[in-house]
Amino acid sequence: MPDYRDDLRLAHVLADAADAATMDRFKALDLKVETKPDMTPVSEADKAAEELIRGHLQRARPRDAIVGEEYGTEGTGPRRWVIDPIDGTKNYVRGVPVWATLIALTEASEGGYQPVVGVVSAPALGRRWWAAQGHGAFTGRSLSSASRLRVSQVSRMPDASFAYSSLSGWEERSLLDGFLDLTREVWRTRAYGDFWPYMMVAEGSVDICAEPELSLWDMAANAIIVTEAGGAFTGLDGRPGPHSGNAAASNGLLHDELLGYLNQRY
Repeated sequence: MPDYRDDLRLAHVLADAADAATMDRFKALDLKVETKPDMTPVSEADKAAEELIRGHLQRARPRDAIVGEEYGTEGTGPRRWVIDPIDGTKNYVRGVPVWATLIALTEASEGGYQPVVGVVSAPALGRRWWAAQGHGAFTGRSLSSASRLRVSQVSRMPDASFAYSSLSGWEERSLLDGFLDLTREVWRTRAYGDFWPYMMVAEGSVDICAEPELSLWDMAANAIIVTEAGGAFTGLDGRPGPHSGNAAASNGLLHDELLGYLNQRY
């Protein structure tokens, strides 16, 4: 099995640089925010963080391709870094601390590019999570000061905690009925949103989560962290990995039942 520890160390260096840039502008009164064609916000900090990460990668891994939310795809080859400079921009621009930089390395395989390294860094929360294929998933302040992540062992929906982002996306895709049935079945629901539910699944503090519409950069880092923690990460169609345009994550024990509630159109 390939050893991705050097790539993981690089991903931490990239996250350190992005954290410094994003925290420097967090809650800045003169933060510049624009609206993209898809009507989602983008701040100067999103762009600066992605530019910073791209610059580091071009020097450290010049043969690797880069896919980012703000500046698209650059390069070709069997290895692609996938970047979301600020996951949770709406929180960021309103001063809510639930946002993170997501960095993943993906490699070409039979099922398409699959994540092999992932780092999720949420500096305003003082948290970071990471994983490398075959080496497990961890959280902590650094590679040398970390604790291993493991999903929960909850095996019944009535005992499960379910996290999500919003109701509107499910309603727009005519999936709201199944979603609401699930919320009535589980023990607890909370709308933490964005990257955080997936990290909670990996930590074992939440048992299941799902979102109906996502991009690759929203999912790649989350996917490897959840799976290396012993969980399952698929699309609503059940396809493993971050390529279905939506996501369902769980401790594995509840995954089939989760999909049964949410994939009514599949």
